[in-house]
Amino acid sequence: MSAVERVLIVGGGIAGMALAIGLQRASIAAEIAEIDPDWRVYGAGITITGPTLRAFDRLGLLGRIEAEGFCSEAARICDQNGNVILASRVAGQPLGPRIPNSGGILRPVLHRILSEATRASGARVRLGMTADGLEQNGDRVAVRFSDGSSESFDLVVGADGIHSRIREMAFPDAPKPAFTGQGCWRAVIARPVEIDRPQVYVGGPVKAGVVPVSRDEMYLFVLQHVPDNPRMPEARWPELLEEQLRGFGGVLGAIRDRLDASARINYRPLEKLLVPPPWSQGRVVLIGDAAHATTPHLASGAGLAVEDALVLCELLVSESAIEAALSRFLQRRYERCRMVVENSAKLGELEMQKSAPQQQAELSRASMLTLAESI
Repeated sequence: MSAVERVLIVGGGIAGMALAIGLQRASIAAEIAEIDPDWRVYGAGITITGPTLRAFDRLGLLGRIEAEGFCSEAARICDQNGNVILASRVAGQPLGPRIPNSGGILRPVLHRILSEATRASGARVRLGMTADGLEQNGDRVAVRFSDGSSESFDLVVGADGIHSRIREMAFPDAPKPAFTGQGCWRAVIARPVEIDRPQVYVGGPVKAGVVPVSRDEMYLFVLQHVPDNPRMPEARWPELLEEQLRGFGGVLGAIRDRLDASARINYRPLEKLLVPPPWSQGRVVLIGDAAHATTPHLASGAGLAVEDALVLCELLVSESAIEAALSRFLQRRYERCRMVVENSAKLGELEMQKSAPQQQAELSRASMLTLAESI
């Protein structure tokens, strides 16, 4: 007998959709309230690590990600002219014979895969609305929605991202997102056949890389030190990204020379957030970026979100009392998420300080070894 029968998930991103799919499979009624009436997603591509692919496999979506994304064994480390310094390779498949070692996928494609699976699960999806008020009464949470309606649920889950309204309502004293000093450029471009795995470029003016996301496309990323967090006018994005790529040769030089608006360029300042314990207040709990938003340095934000959903679903089924389920959820998730948030931010600091690549590689390797452990 599960601890809950009806769950409201506020936010229809990766964390919210993953939880809805898992709850429906466990015969727990899941409802998503998503403020965007068109349920859109923004962004270019994302890197998917082996542990993240493992999480998607448990959700039953690995096959579609492999078919519509791009998976590979490891990465290449190159100098600023594109010469290979290190062709890293992972021996075998340490996370199991089903799990590729790394991958990439277009962000809108991943959203489509997850949203279709969410609809197919039977979860109710309510678009163009969110929660405007919460009132806890014993074993129920009364929710006032932005359309003026009200309903009660056994549990409310804040999966509404780094600027979570649920966090503001349930945890008014929680810390705010903090700017890290870096901004991230991304662009989607055609993939030459020789780019058959991620390539990271070190030793140049900025850290940059390319990641295959399909048979035909890859995405470019550039991490820029922007201590004053200036506004980057969208009309100038091709020009501003081109400036960051000056000094690079090889693939990056060729990309720079043909950049234009068709490259689907986007830019965002990097922020981090780690909500200290607890992550629940009565029958309201935070997951994903609402509780622990990270920079992309360990490529693990999406993975942590799916893992949160898997673990919370597991505990809501196995524990007869919701208080015990939410307490164990925090115990199982906090240290792992803390490590990713803090080590990702540390990697960004090392990049801004122009620290030795070996120092950065050692921190990244240690972090990934921890993430390879079971959840």
